[in-house]
Amino acid sequence: MLKRISILFLSGLVLYGCATVPLSGRKQLSLVSNEEVLPMAFQQYKEVKTESKLLTGTSDGEKVQRVGKRIAAAVESYLNDNGYGDIVEGFEWEFNLIQDDQVNAWCMPGGKVAFYTGIMPVCQDETGIAVVMGHEVAHAIASHARERMSQGLVANGLLGGLQVAMGQNPSLTEEIFMQAVGMGSQVGMLKFSRDQELESDQLGLIFMAMAGYDPREAPEFWKRMEAKSSGAAPPEFLSTHPGPDRRIDELNKQMPEALKYYKK
Repeated sequence: MLKRISILFLSGLVLYGCATVPLSGRKQLSLVSNEEVLPMAFQQYKEVKTESKLLTGTSDGEKVQRVGKRIAAAVESYLNDNGYGDIVEGFEWEFNLIQDDQVNAWCMPGGKVAFYTGIMPVCQDETGIAVVMGHEVAHAIASHARERMSQGLVANGLLGGLQVAMGQNPSLTEEIFMQAVGMGSQVGMLKFSRDQELESDQLGLIFMAMAGYDPREAPEFWKRMEAKSSGAAPPEFLSTHPGPDRRIDELNKQMPEALKYYKK
């Protein structure tokens, strides 16, 4: 009887805390609000900046900022025009290039993006940067970190929301947050699921097109990434992601839809 009640309760919780990802239409678990998670994300991003060497005044640093602002503006315009404006409430977009040989980039909730210098040669130019930027911005727009936090809270029996969870078990809640945004260290806890990564590819392709970057360059970027990983350990940007061959195939399938948004 108790098991049945628990199942009914969790089913009701999932139905109550359900959101829809723009463009993909996927339903996702959403028990954590922007108001709860963004202050934590902003503080963590501030700490990363303090501990890192930022290249804000360089040519590449300016390219990262320029592409980021252009994509963010296009995406926000689309969301506001289509009834999704609440998704970016409280966002404070920021785009930084960090001196680090890692071939990687990431985005925290609230639009806090970081590129590492190691990925810039693979990007080659602003369109290549837009491929990565669109993908990372998509993680924020699709609320993937909040979704992973929601899943983590439910998996650990913390069902009252983030503030209640902080009161019940602050250390575990903080660990769930760090893992959800890709900053955790627990073995086996991926930054995002492969389904989320493919969804970010799908949305990112459209987002770069909205901003006026040719989406047909996205498969070319992944070919360069595949070549870089040939015969060696995969770059960090590939280590928790679907393989390049699969994502190139998926991008090509989605290309006709993305091209509808592309205006030179």
